[in-house]
Amino acid sequence: MNNQNPSIVGGIVLAAGQSSRYGSDNKLLANVNDTPMVVHVAETIAQSSLDDIAAVVGHEHDAVSAHLEPVVDVIQYNDRYTEGQSTSICSGVELAQQRNWDAAVFCLGDMPFVDTMTIDQLRHMYSYGQSSIVVPRYDGRRGNPVLFDRIHFEALSRLSGDTGGREILTKHDETQFVDVDDPGVIDDIDTQPE
Repeated sequence: MNNQNPSIVGGIVLAAGQSSRYGSDNKLLANVNDTPMVVHVAETIAQSSLDDIAAVVGHEHDAVSAHLEPVVDVIQYNDRYTEGQSTSICSGVELAQQRNWDAAVFCLGDMPFVDTMTIDQLRHMYSYGQSSIVVPRYDGRRGNPVLFDRIHFEALSRLSGDTGGREILTKHDETQFVDVDDPGVIDDIDTQPE
């Protein structure tokens, strides 16, 4: 909803979860093509047109932070990560406000196959369109990451439990879906390969 004015758009890697469905290992540190999954996510943002990169960590935060520090600009520890994803979104919103972003792209740490071009498409749609929420869609399915304008930061900070911003984007008239040729937007990793 930026109407072609310059804006600061940052990316937030949500990397605080406990990976409970994955088993005893930390899913975010599992290697995908010889690189920890969460690092793939951060590197995708780093290669995109976004202006700033932040990460929210929680479970095994020292190990996760050690992998992310070379890639991201700032890391914040979420001491309430056991209460669900909403607490990490709240931490991400705090970072976005502190860093004076106009919009934030929330990227899940267990989705390493998102294409950099998809993130650029979200930013482009935001910068040149009329939407305050921009969501990728692949093969008719809503995906991640999702871009939220700062006008939604307060609502995001009020989320609770293990839910993301789905409740906000499905109820908001200004949500813009962008059809992308990127199956990575619906491809998360929840369990270890057989």
